[in-house]
Amino acid sequence: MRKTKIICTLGPATESAEVLHAMIAAGANIFRLNMSHATHDWVRVIVPRIRAVAREMNVIIGILMDTQGPAIRTGDLPTKLELKVGDVFEFTVRGGKSEELYSVDVNYDGLIDDISVGDTVLVDNGNIHMRVLAKDGIRIRCEVLTSGQMGSRRHINLPGVKVNLPPLTEKDLADVAVGAELHVDFVALSFCREPGDVDALRKVLREHGSQARIVAKIEDQLAVKNLHEIIEITDMIMVARGDLGIECPMEELPIIQRRIVKRCLMKGVPVIVATHMLESMITNPVPTRAEITDVANAVYEQADCVMLSGETTVGKYPVKCVEVLHKVAERIEHSGGAGFADEAELADDRKKTVRSAVTLANSLPDAKLVVFTRRGTMADYVSSLRPNAPIYAFAPTFEVCRKLTGNWGTFPHNLAFDPNPSRTIGAAVSYLTAAGLASKGDHLVIVSDMLAGEERFDTIQLRVV
Repeated sequence: MRKTKIICTLGPATESAEVLHAMIAAGANIFRLNMSHATHDWVRVIVPRIRAVAREMNVIIGILMDTQGPAIRTGDLPTKLELKVGDVFEFTVRGGKSEELYSVDVNYDGLIDDISVGDTVLVDNGNIHMRVLAKDGIRIRCEVLTSGQMGSRRHINLPGVKVNLPPLTEKDLADVAVGAELHVDFVALSFCREPGDVDALRKVLREHGSQARIVAKIEDQLAVKNLHEIIEITDMIMVARGDLGIECPMEELPIIQRRIVKRCLMKGVPVIVATHMLESMITNPVPTRAEITDVANAVYEQADCVMLSGETTVGKYPVKCVEVLHKVAERIEHSGGAGFADEAELADDRKKTVRSAVTLANSLPDAKLVVFTRRGTMADYVSSLRPNAPIYAFAPTFEVCRKLTGNWGTFPHNLAFDPNPSRTIGAAVSYLTAAGLASKGDHLVIVSDMLAGEERFDTIQLRVV
């Protein structure tokens, strides 16, 4: 059973019920809604559709809403601009006008204050490089360093520049409100720069009564600098390699990815590796060999999830992409992993209890870990230790089950908890055997709590089917 989870971004190529069904059958675990492009009307249609297809297939599927974040973008242009090396280009703010042949306005007035002469400006995913020559109250004068075509609403990156945008824009706040209304399971915080940004999103979610897990996206140098502090406060991390690969030197990207994954496993925080996993399959039916190796590397590092973006929003072969990820992940998992979880910090007695359960399961043939969790915490702990055995997590609500869809090696199931823990365990064992997930002679290492008077105690049990 594949342990690495697959996240698929939805778009025009994958929004129909038929394609959703096919992607789930191929191995999709979570569907991502990219709010940089999605409308509220579309979200209100697609979320119930995902839930309906999941119910029909009797599977647990998570939904991730990805905020646009405080992105700096160029404005609209009547026609695309053909820029050559050495051209002078001006960005204008606050309604300013330029007398240069090539210019465009920017959606962030504070850019003039944040940027300095000599800074590098990257436009359109880093395709166009510029250097700041001068600035005044409304204009930033730049020299074009690489030729390229400038279009409307292109994204701007400023490597090493601290931008004073708020962590959540007005658009983000409106999007999160819709996500909370529809009970999405994860909310991704784009361009997260410091722990306070996560605090701000959590406050907004609580105001809307949402318990969605927060995914902090690491995509600039400041986030990398504050990585340890962000990991301490967030629920999940995403290695957002698109902008991260622009903001940081390209040769540093693999090192940063490995450092993030290793730190997340050490702290027990789920981690997603995203962007350009199978980029060539947007138009081609087979991936490149380099892409296969890239996916294999993320799986070997034992990231919780790998994510598809353009491959499943506008690509020609979305279902095939899921099948490729499934096949590669399953094969690499059988060959072993990097072992980063061996350095996991066991900060309290509960985590030490879980470590004992995992050690026991690893020592037994045909072992399964069976976890009973009310909020998902115990299942998080077990997953973070990357056991050899599959983790069957039983939770009393579908909301908790869906939050566990992003956890490595975890297969969530909904089960009503009986006041008597023994009856709950018996019901779970009956479920596993009836579903063919456990067979006669299998060892079940059960992690649960036991009621003694008015107190609950964490317990480990060993049963043989």
